[in-house]
Amino acid sequence: MPHHDHQTCMEACIRCAVECERCGTKCIEEGRPECAKTCIDCADICWTCASFLSRSAALVPEICKVSARACDDCAAECENHDIEHCKRCAIACHQCADKCREMAVAEFSSREGRAA
Repeated sequence: MPHHDHQTCMEACIRCAVECERCGTKCIEEGRPECAKTCIDCADICWTCASFLSRSAALVPEICKVSARACDDCAAECENHDIEHCKRCAIACHQCADKCREMAVAEFSSREGRAA
């Protein structure tokens, strides 16, 4: 799949990583270590996913699936807190998870088409 087809998912991953970094930092400062850890882990996965997408790497479907799971976990954790930065983070995570799932399905379908 060409790079331009990855653009929307890559942008969602970058937005999510930035929100997760911000939220994780605030949660450290505010004494919510579990939320901070979940956000930082999610940010790392999203940055990695964006990198894989930028070069149309062979493992895009797999990393997108992992990214979607990390985003789901992070959104669930952030939704436990009635704090603005956690709300923004959860929204970005939901959006990213949706785009990553779409990309994983598209990539798996594309591979099956080439294999036939």
